Amino acid sequence: MAQNQRRPPFVLLHGGRHGGWCWRRVARLLRAAGHEVYAPTLTGLGERSHLLHPDIGLQVHVQDLVGVFEFEDIEQAVLVAHSYGGAVAGAAMEHIGRRVRILVHLDAHMPRTGESVFDLIGPDRAAQMVALADAHGEGWFLPPSDASSYGVSDPADVAWVNSRTTAQPLKTYRDPAGSTERAWAWPGMYIECVRSPTWPKLLERARERSARDDRFHYRRLDAVHDAMVTAPEALTSLLLESVDLVAPT
Repeated sequence: MAQNQRRPPFVLLHGGRHGGWCWRRVARLLRAAGHEVYAPTLTGLGERSHLLHPDIGLQVHVQDLVGVFEFEDIEQAVLVAHSYGGAVAGAAMEHIGRRVRILVHLDAHMPRTGESVFDLIGPDRAAQMVALADAHGEGWFLPPSDASSYGVSDPADVAWVNSRTTAQPLKTYRDPAGSTERAWAWPGMYIECVRSPTWPKLLERARERSARDDRFHYRRLDAVHDAMVTAPEALTSLLLESVDLVAPT
């Protein structure tokens, strides 16, 4: 037990229109390896979708993540952020950095200070998302997404993901991040999911920036964007590898 207690906890942060549920398979494997695991769900999403509201923006989600660290007394954590969750984690690091051992970006957005997700994905894709919200989201939210857009193809997995994805306020993608300087100065790992056909352009800036930054350990995973669903064992191996990339403080 004493040895297990020395193993750092994992905080697994989901991406857009997902929830903590998407980490179920990875969380099980990490716990089997002796790690404590937290997989919070951001306000308005997943099992918290009853709280969906136009005023929910990036800062609300940052506060969600900060609150988990503070109320659970989390220290020396491996913080793993997927997709949109990278914007949340990057801004939250200004508040929780001392509690984080290493920041792992799983096919995630990595804004610089003052950038929004819309800034990162470019005006064409941003306009498409606004049009989608206008047509199917009352002008302020994105409707639930289909698992195929994340590369999920197994029929059982598609049904599982589609039964759980939820709408997300457009404001979370429009809001600029606060300072992300600490996130960019922190030890990190970037995991590129190489079989994500629709995502390279959307994540181009994050992948390029992290690949040429010596502070990031760059890894390529033979998986689709929702790797936590389709390749939990391979992903877990990389996450466990990240533990030893940084000496505990």
